[in-house]
Order: sequence, then structure tokens, then C-alpha cells
Amino acid sequence: VAVQELRALTRTRKQFVRERSAHVQRIEKVLEDANLKLGVVLTDIMGKSGRAVLQAIVDGHDDPEYLAGCVGRVKASRAEILEALRGRISAHHRFMLKLHLEHIDALDKAITKIEAEVGLGLEPFRQAAKLLSTMPGLSSVSAHVVVAEIGIDMSRFATPGHLLSWACMCPRNDESAGKRRSTRLRRGGKWLKTTLVQAAWAAIKVKGGYLQAQFHRLRARRGAKKAIIAVAASMLTA
Repeated sequence: VAVQELRALTRTRKQFVRERSAHVQRIEKVLEDANLKLGVVLTDIMGKSGRAVLQAIVDGHDDPEYLAGCVGRVKASRAEILEALRGRISAHHRFMLKLHLEHIDALDKAITKIEAEVGLGLEPFRQAAKLLSTMPGLSSVSAHVVVAEIGIDMSRFATPGHLLSWACMCPRNDESAGKRRSTRLRRGGKWLKTTLVQAAWAAIKVKGGYLQAQFHRLRARRGAKKAIIAVAASMLTA
């Protein structure tokens, strides 16, 4: 029951994070429509400076000099910031920005509450999650997802191969007359599979590691997509 509750929490958190990202993308489209290039001068438009500029726009300001005053220390020059903040801001743009910012604030609060609840639900599995997070590419959040999706009782799987099959992380056995027709992965296990693939992309950036070497070796023969799946499968096996 504890694992099921933790699984529900981690899945809900992921859905909320995705929803938040979607609202950020919509904000970028609204800015683009208003001819504002905020993303050019700021690496994160939802950071401190970005939020200050967006709030100033919502409050009715459109003077580039005023908006530039909301930007803190950034790599871009003053001239570049002013050029990025010259646009055609209408009442419609302000309304849409306000709407998306309110949704993002509500999601941020919900995500904070869920993370606190995950912390409580993780108590029986904390040591296992901590051990998992020592693997290259697996952050503490990713480790929580893996524990929530699989649990910590590995006796349910006779071999690592059984776990890979359960997680839909091994090629299907589609063979006829001695010919392999397809090696595509089976559909399913999207929560665990997505997390492992994201972790694999992070893991191959660790220089001098086994996973990075495995990726480069397989990519030369099979391509990047199949190579990253193989890395994710190796992580799950471990």
C-alpha cells in the first residue's frame, strides 16, 4: 500500500511539472506574439528577473527602460536587453500572461505540497532511494520515481531480464522463418521508462564512466536512440 501511495504521488508530481512546463511555453508564445525577445537575454524567463519583467508587463508597464530596470545581473548588455524588450504589448497579452502566471503559481504550490508528502511516504524506502541516487544520472527525484514504480522487493523478478521485460525495456522477439522483423520496444511502462531514459541521457555526460562508453560504442553501430535505451536498460539491471 505504501508503494502504491508513493507511486500515485510521484506520478501526480510529474503531471504537474509537465503542466507547468506547458504554461511556460505558452508564456513564451505570448511574448513572441508581442515581439518581446525575453528568452534571448534571459536563460530562464521564470527566474527572478524574468518574473519581475513579466509582472511589470501585467501591471501595465511597456516602456523598455522601465522593464530593463527589472532585470538583474545578466550576460546580455544593456542595449541588448532594451532591444529585446521593445514590443507591441496589448491588453490581450497582459491578460494571457496574468492567466498563465496564476496557473504556474498554483502549480508551484501544489508541487511543493506533493514533494513534502513524497518525503513522508518515502520514509520506509529512504535508504534504497539514497543508494539509487548514487548511480550516475539518477537524481534524488528520479530515484524516488524508480522506487515508487518498482518497489524494493526484487524477489518478485526471477532475473534482471524479467524486470526489464516487465518495464518494457527489452526488444520484442518478433521472428519468423529465421528473420527478425522488429526489435521495437513494447508499449507500456511509460512512467518508469521515461524516467530511466532521461536519467540515461544525464548518465552519458559523466566522463570516463562505463555508461558513457557503452553509449558511444553502441551508437556507432545502432544509432543514438537504440544506444540510449540500452544504457537505460543497463541502469535498470544494476
